[in-house]
Amino acid sequence: MAALAREHGQGLRRYLAARLREAADDVSDLVQEVYLRLLRVPRHETIRSPQAYLFTVAHHVLHQHKMSLAARPETVDVTAVLAEMETLAGEDPSMQAEMRQRLEQLDQVLNEVPARARTAFVLYRRFGLTLEEIGTRLGVSRPMAKRYLVKAIAHCKQRVEGME
Repeated sequence: MAALAREHGQGLRRYLAARLREAADDVSDLVQEVYLRLLRVPRHETIRSPQAYLFTVAHHVLHQHKMSLAARPETVDVTAVLAEMETLAGEDPSMQAEMRQRLEQLDQVLNEVPARARTAFVLYRRFGLTLEEIGTRLGVSRPMAKRYLVKAIAHCKQRVEGME
């Protein structure tokens, strides 16, 4: 096992890093997981091609990691964002009251939108992320991130027009 790590350790790191551009911090954890799985193999001598087996295990670990990232979408705390925006209203009490009312309406409308669409909306409008960046954060493609964003915007527009 030690010889395999010495011979192919750097190659394994490069392999995982190239496929985890957006989550490079996870490479060390995934390398460790690959070696842990290899240690669980009862008879190492039965492996015909240790290098091929190493990268096959790495491929499976990488796939499971990406699936787990996609399963737990990043969430944005809308309440915290709205509270931050409220402080931007300044010292004028009437402006603060109007801003608070609008923010409460927006919060209510956003809570009606599914979590991923809400997150896409906040990441786009508040933090200025691109569709590619939103897709990366949510673990989805750019077109899917766009669908989430369009859904949230359409819902907000429809509800806000109904309130006026």
